[in-house]
Order: sequence, then C-alpha cells, then structure tokens
Amino acid sequence: MPEFRQRVRVPVPVETLFAWHERAGAFLRLSPPWDRPEVVSQVGGIRDGARVVLRVHAGPVPTTWTLEHRDYIENRQFRDVLLEGPFTSWIHTHGFEADGSSASVLDDHIVYELPLGRLGNAVGGGFARSTLARVFAYRHAVTVGDLERHTTFADRPRLRVAITGASGFIGSQLAAFLSTGGHDIVRIGRGAVRPGVVDVSWDPHRRQLDPRALEGIDAVVHLAGASIAERWTPEHRRAIRDSRVEGTSLLSHTLAQLTKKPAVLLSGSAIGVYGSRGDEVLDEQSPFGTDYLADVGRSWEGATAPAERAGIRVVHLRTGIVQGAAGGALAKQVPLFKLGLGGTLGSGDQWTSPIALDDHIGAMHFCLMRDDIRGPVNLVAPEPVTNADFTRVLSRVLSRPAFAAAPAFALKLALGSEMAESTVLASQRVVPTVLQRAGFEWRLPTLEQMLRFELGEPQR
Repeated sequence: MPEFRQRVRVPVPVETLFAWHERAGAFLRLSPPWDRPEVVSQVGGIRDGARVVLRVHAGPVPTTWTLEHRDYIENRQFRDVLLEGPFTSWIHTHGFEADGSSASVLDDHIVYELPLGRLGNAVGGGFARSTLARVFAYRHAVTVGDLERHTTFADRPRLRVAITGASGFIGSQLAAFLSTGGHDIVRIGRGAVRPGVVDVSWDPHRRQLDPRALEGIDAVVHLAGASIAERWTPEHRRAIRDSRVEGTSLLSHTLAQLTKKPAVLLSGSAIGVYGSRGDEVLDEQSPFGTDYLADVGRSWEGATAPAERAGIRVVHLRTGIVQGAAGGALAKQVPLFKLGLGGTLGSGDQWTSPIALDDHIGAMHFCLMRDDIRGPVNLVAPEPVTNADFTRVLSRVLSRPAFAAAPAFALKLALGSEMAESTVLASQRVVPTVLQRAGFEWRLPTLEQMLRFELGEPQR
C-alpha cells in the first residue's frame, strides 16, 4: 500500500510536544483552513477508543471521515485509524522522539489505500501524495510556530482566560491556540450553558452577565460584535454599534465589580477607527477619523473605561484585515479569483493593512502575556499594501488572471455609498509601531507569505 512520511524537528522537549497534541485545541490548530474542516462529533481525546467525525470540504462535494484513536503510548505515539471515509484504508501514526533534552522530532507516517486498488492509485495517487505534502507542510509549520510562541512565555503562569466571540473565525483559533499552551478557556456566549461551547451565558442587550461566573478569571479577551460586512441598513448600523458598545460596557462594568479582578482585558477594536486617510501613515498615536466606523470605534474603545478605572490593564486590539482561508474577506475573495473574476476595487490606489490569522493570534497572545503593553495596539503586518498590489499578489498565488475590476460607482451601488467608502474603498495605511517596539516577531510578515500559508501554496 502507498505510504507517506514527513518528519520535523521541534525545539521543545518531547513531553512538551506530546502534551501539545493531547490538549483540546490541537485538532483545530492542525486542520488546514482551505479544506474548511468541521468537527461533526468528538468523543475523548487521543487515547485508545476516542473517536472523531469530520466533514472535509476538499473539492465540490464534502466528504465525511470517521476516525478512531488507537495504540496510545504517552510521549511516544498514537494512531488514527479510518473507520469510514473516502479512502479504502488509512492508518496515521503520530510518532514522537526525543532529540536531546530540549528538542524532539515529530514523525507523521501514513499508510493508506485509495478506492479501486491499482486503478485508483494510477489515477489519483499523484494527487493524494501532493495533497498530503501540502497538508503536512502546513501542520508542521503550525506545530513549530505555536510551540515557539508558547516557549517564549514558558516562565509565566498559565492563565484562566475568558473569551467572548470564541466560536467565531478569530476567537475559535485563539481559544484553540491558548488551550494547546496549557491555558484554561472560559467561553462567554449567548444562549444556554453548554460546556466547551458556552461556559458563561450573557445577553448584552438586556445587560445580563453574572459576575459570580467570572470570579477567578485571570484575563479576558473580548472579540464579540456584529459583522460590518453585511449591508448597512438602519437596523444593521444599530447592530454594529450596539453589539460593540453595549457588550463592552456590560463586560467592563462587570469586571470592575469583581472581588478578584482579572489582570488584563484585551478588547476588540479595528483600524477603522482612523477613517479613510489616503496615503497618510497611521500609527497608534494618530487621531480618530470622522466617519461612521471611526465614531463606532471611539465609543467602542471608550466603553472599557470602567475596567481601566478599576485598575485592569486594557489593550485595544486595532485589528487590520485578517487573512484566513476559512473566514473573513479572503474566504469571499478566493472563489472569485479562482474563477478569474478577481480584480481591483475602485482605483486600486487605496491602502489596506493585512495581517495573517496566525500572526493575529500570536499578537493577541503577546499582548496577553506582556504586562507592559496597554492602550491601542495596531494588529497589522509591518508593510501595508495598496489594493492593486493585493490583487496582483493574490492573482499570482492562485495562478489566475485578475482583470475583472470593480469600479467605485458599481461598489457604491451594490453596497451603498457610505458602506463602500468606509470599507472596500477606504485607504488605511497602518503600521504596528507598538508591536515593533515591543519586539513582537511576525511569522508571515509579507502579504505573499501569509496568502501562500493560508491557501496551502508553496512558499517561494
């Protein structure tokens, strides 16, 4: 039967590497985003008898995988065996070897059989091998990168972190990343309590959040808020503002009441606070803009005042355009570009300030663990790009032409003039001065690096 094997050296002891895989967030962190994997059900961890059912969107028709874990040996191995799925058979051995006292080797070894035997291997064998190489290049990069970031703060105590928006595109990855580092995650969400999904229930509109549920929390990351990507009807404009300001106000007042207050609140914000500013270079000292999103941002950040007055360190996460294949703007753009329907928006001269999802997660972790960071922090890559540059790079990464430009008047007709001018046509040339001065290291500092990583394309 065909075999695939890929090994990587990891700069942590084998016990640390194995523990990372055994924690709850590892599966999500290792899932390649371009396949948009969904966990249908999961019982147990990685010990013998544990099972996971996945739905994978690798192609036009989703496939379902049922896997069982077997042959668990602590700090040495565990196996995934396919019970039902697109392969005739599949046995994946995750091997772990010590490489001295401070490093280890991860050895992924897969023995598989495609449907239709020799015919299946002749037709699909090359595709299967190239797909596995692509997937495991991503998985190993994530494993090494995450463990390096956790190792940077290995001397700091593990935290109990409450997160709002923990089921979202960014929040789910943050929760997974922190849990693999040994932190305890408490998810604040709407609806009934469901452990691991909603641990603490809240209703910002009704100002309902039980302070007793947050006693003993060390840190809070507040990411909840209505999407700005939906058409700005009067009702949605109110939802954009109220979901941010009411939620932040309720959370800040609640934290201020606690007997034992958390040390830090990382509160979501966005580079929209600067408004559209042409070619002006914007850092954390730049003033607020004057449009609708800037006004929302000012009120959003101002709603953290009760927490600050109570002595809680507050960081305003002024997030740029997060590049992730499983969500956000990139997930909407890629299908159009693959069809050859991508192109510049408006003149293409407007500046955009992207950041890789992995670096966004890393920057939040950095702000969480560094006691000297407070106030506004721009979460963007070191080099902003114009929309025309973004279009050229994404076109090159996907090997597709990009001639279908969308003129400004068409965008204003489609989205409404105010929404178009404040979002896709806005020019925000933002730089991450606070992170740079604090010594944060980007894993994917350039646009091409972040797009290739997220889309599973080889780095050049």
